[in-house]
Amino acid sequence: MRLPAPDPAVTTILDAKARLGLTLIAGGAVANIYYNQPLLGLIVSEFGDAAALWVPTTALVGYGLGIIGLVPLGDALPRRSLIVWQCLGLAVALLAVGLAPNLACLALAHLVVGVLSCAAQQAVPFAAELAPDASRGRIVGQVMTGLLTGILLARTASGFLGAHLGWRAVFLAASLLALAMAGIARATLPHTPQTQRLRYRALMLSILHLARSQPVLRTASLSQALLFAAFNAFWATLALLVENPPFGLSAAGAGLFGVIGVCGAFVAPVSGRFTDTRGAKPVVLGGSLMVALSFLVLWAGGTWSLVAVGIGVLLIDIGMNGALIANQTRAYALVPGARGRINTVLFTTLFVFGALGAFAGSQAFLVVGWPGVCAVGLAFSALAVLVAARDPHGPATPAT
Repeated sequence: MRLPAPDPAVTTILDAKARLGLTLIAGGAVANIYYNQPLLGLIVSEFGDAAALWVPTTALVGYGLGIIGLVPLGDALPRRSLIVWQCLGLAVALLAVGLAPNLACLALAHLVVGVLSCAAQQAVPFAAELAPDASRGRIVGQVMTGLLTGILLARTASGFLGAHLGWRAVFLAASLLALAMAGIARATLPHTPQTQRLRYRALMLSILHLARSQPVLRTASLSQALLFAAFNAFWATLALLVENPPFGLSAAGAGLFGVIGVCGAFVAPVSGRFTDTRGAKPVVLGGSLMVALSFLVLWAGGTWSLVAVGIGVLLIDIGMNGALIANQTRAYALVPGARGRINTVLFTTLFVFGALGAFAGSQAFLVVGWPGVCAVGLAFSALAVLVAARDPHGPATPAT
């Protein structure tokens, strides 16, 4: 199967207004799947213990389904229109969450919220599509900073608002924010013509062709997925470590470690600029080594020193997010007309390995304790170092 490229005569300028719009939309959209996490205690008190499982699970499952089923449409339909309509749909779905009368309605509404929140993953390839080749990494890094910051601020803002006004108020406010994002999209994003006319079945089948025919995409997906597995092995068990002796932190205290993660968000543009000038391989290799080093620090001092835990968090977030920008940048350079489908391959692989890492880390903690978690994280990150070091691919050459 030959993947059609966009008409080279079509050019659209990505100005500062559009970059800011995409950054805000990426952060505002992805935030919707994380609002529920600090509110679970309040939701459980109303709907019962089952809500602790179904609410976060349906939101994340929906997000994965959106990446697979909706993000590829950006390669066949104007992304601006897709983003606007997804934000409008989000406003309705979030309103349904805020007014849900029972757990079944709440879980179903969260599933829809997750699906439509993949507007964040429409924004990133849109930025890559419109960015000049020489600055694609920097611009992708800027939009990803918005996405990563949105994840952090979602937990902080929803916890504060929920504590004062109740959990329903959080989702009613989020509904208004989604309407605002639709307005931002209409006001700031450029119109782009429909350059490909693919039926949905052909569009989805072409994802498999991309995965088979693009070795750089496979390498980028595998190396980042291994880092994401290590990342999730750590974050799935961190609260279990710090809430028990000798630390004895509260859930709120454990959550404060997420604030350190903002440093990982702001390293994204730096990683993008370095990728633009030096290529992706040194950035990915450096990020992978940093994640591996973090687990050595956590193994040596994580059971007795909160400072060591904080250093580990910082190294993991900077290393993983820096490598992510480099891997995204080189993957987006492969087939200009297929960036949505490239995003689907990349993030579907990440989600699968992320789930594997969370499971392996949790089991290791239950069986061996914290050293087991560190061994799992070190194993995944060492494999990522090996993949990056043995990567034979030079700078990506766009396919035609």
